[in-house]
Amino acid sequence: MRNIPVDVSALTFVCVSAPRPKLVDQDTGEVKVDRNGQTVFTVGLSAADAMGRVELLNVSVPGDQTVTIGEIVSPVGLLAFPWEQVRNGEKRWGIAYRAVQIVPAGAVSSGSVSASSAAA
Repeated sequence: MRNIPVDVSALTFVCVSAPRPKLVDQDTGEVKVDRNGQTVFTVGLSAADAMGRVELLNVSVPGDQTVTIGEIVSPVGLLAFPWEQVRNGEKRWGIAYRAVQIVPAGAVSSGSVSASSAAA
């Protein structure tokens, strides 16, 4: 699967949905964990560009994030990747997003994790 690094420098992100554990199966309530055994959370973000276009993204991140609804944030190491699945004979596809972490805007320093480490 191809991971595509996202240049976040020209976008403003706002948290629009609080972090919640990502479910593997909604019927059983099984929670997704990463390869290190850490719970994967989903955070809803709006991404706005200088032209006023806004997209809503659900971003998967390992571990609970300390962001709140309405807060301006920065997704560290944001990656996009295409997905496709067939469920009940119906083909679905889209673009999913994941990041190393989501921090309050301005909290990203030069020592933060890069997008290439997020792909590991």
